[in-house]
Amino acid sequence: MIWTSRWPGWRGIVVVTAAVFVLDSEPVRAEGWPTVPDELFTALGLTRDVSASDLYAAVAARYYDQAKGYGEGKFSEMWEPTALARYLDPGLYQGREALDFEVTSADCATCHETVTPGWVHAANRSVHADLQALRALPADDPRAYKVEHLDEVEANLRTMGKLAEGEVLAEVACADCHMGVGVKAGNHKTDLRLPDGAACGQCHVRQFSERESERDTLTWPQDQWPAGRPSHALSMIANYETAIWAGMAEREVAEGCTMCHTTQTSCNQCHTRHEFSAAQARKPEMCANCHNGVDHNEFENYMMSRHGLIYQTNGDNWNWEAPLSEAFASAGYNAPTCQTCHMSVNGEYSHNLVQKVRWGFNPMPSIAENLDHPWFQARKELWVATCTQCHAPSFATSYLDMMDQGTIQGIGLVQEADAVVKKLYEDGLLVGQADNRPAPPAPDADTHGGFFGLFWTKGNNPSAVEHEYAQMWEQEIMRHFKGLAHVNPGGFTYSYGWSELIGSLARIRDEDTRLREGAALEKRIEALEAAGGD
Repeated sequence: MIWTSRWPGWRGIVVVTAAVFVLDSEPVRAEGWPTVPDELFTALGLTRDVSASDLYAAVAARYYDQAKGYGEGKFSEMWEPTALARYLDPGLYQGREALDFEVTSADCATCHETVTPGWVHAANRSVHADLQALRALPADDPRAYKVEHLDEVEANLRTMGKLAEGEVLAEVACADCHMGVGVKAGNHKTDLRLPDGAACGQCHVRQFSERESERDTLTWPQDQWPAGRPSHALSMIANYETAIWAGMAEREVAEGCTMCHTTQTSCNQCHTRHEFSAAQARKPEMCANCHNGVDHNEFENYMMSRHGLIYQTNGDNWNWEAPLSEAFASAGYNAPTCQTCHMSVNGEYSHNLVQKVRWGFNPMPSIAENLDHPWFQARKELWVATCTQCHAPSFATSYLDMMDQGTIQGIGLVQEADAVVKKLYEDGLLVGQADNRPAPPAPDADTHGGFFGLFWTKGNNPSAVEHEYAQMWEQEIMRHFKGLAHVNPGGFTYSYGWSELIGSLARIRDEDTRLREGAALEKRIEALEAAGGD
């Protein structure tokens, strides 16, 4: 039979030959997957007894919906994808003319052993390469849980009609991911794709649905952020729809943002291709690829916390092959990792990492003012439950209260700086404001200390005082909060947080005084000159 698929971002329809089987057994249903939140089913108009096939179809349809976050976003006319961008976002990928030839699945490894041997070596180390070896694992092997996982994958594929009744998978071949499940041959230029989240989701329906449910479980009660953000599920559209990212001419610099926002477009930011090691993805270093730096230094704060120090000194003795659900029970963990904290909700582990989010990515007054709202309080209780895997509830509550109050105090410094810089802007007193302040590139608009000022400059825009303020609200307050949230005392006091905020505010106050004294002196000179007739 012929399996036809239109992959978003491709030109035309790709037709490949694959077997399609008639389903004989009862289809797999999602009611056995409690880690997929109720909110996803509600958002998609489904009930929990939906089949895996229908659930995948609904989740994938939304994933590819241009109106719901897929594609290049509302500023697409402002920028053109670079060659690298077409690799970072599978929807933008274009096959090369030099690859216009037919290949079979068996050809892939033979050719790439010479062309890109690293890919082949990684793939050969993966579970995908030899599923029979996986099935042969003894029950006491920590990886034995993957046998049950494989059974789930095969049941999903049977439900979808992609695997015959009673048939088992021997391997996951290159073409299964790069052309389609069950595909044996195709044209390297026109049929080959870069796998996106939905491609992985055909086999891993539960995990794909968990990740995509981030859109549904993060709905801010006072609209502090757009629904479903900030999250991994909508990370790329958040990048594409940042005005200065779309408008800046330096596209090569802009791609630095894109490289970390690919969690929406693929799964390999965490599950590195082509090995896709679960053990690797359980280690904090995997999160560090994105969660580091001046405005989101979670990894640095974690590693300098007591939690991180225990991980660094004891982690070699932990069993990374065991599932996260066994981390504290039998895998030897005696401190949390990024994964054990952020993937757990009420004792269950899920690919939805935002069900406990309270402060979002950037602490804002509109969040600080509403922390007593039931939505925030319920999430605080979820955090207490997570912390009590190691701590007493009273200790966990006291630390979360301290984190909240310390963050609120930091926000207060940013608000004071905002008032000073905003008044300078309104009074026209910023350096060069009257005659040397070009507007930022469209679609952005000028404002005092805007985000564009960290990535674009022309004339006296931004002025030095605005750049200082932008660092406060976009970098220093976040580092302050991240230090508090990840229990790194240096991170929120001397090194990156409170002390840095104080220093920036002091320099802003000094500049305010200097500019206002200078403006007053100019007026006095003008008045004296007018009075003297000169």
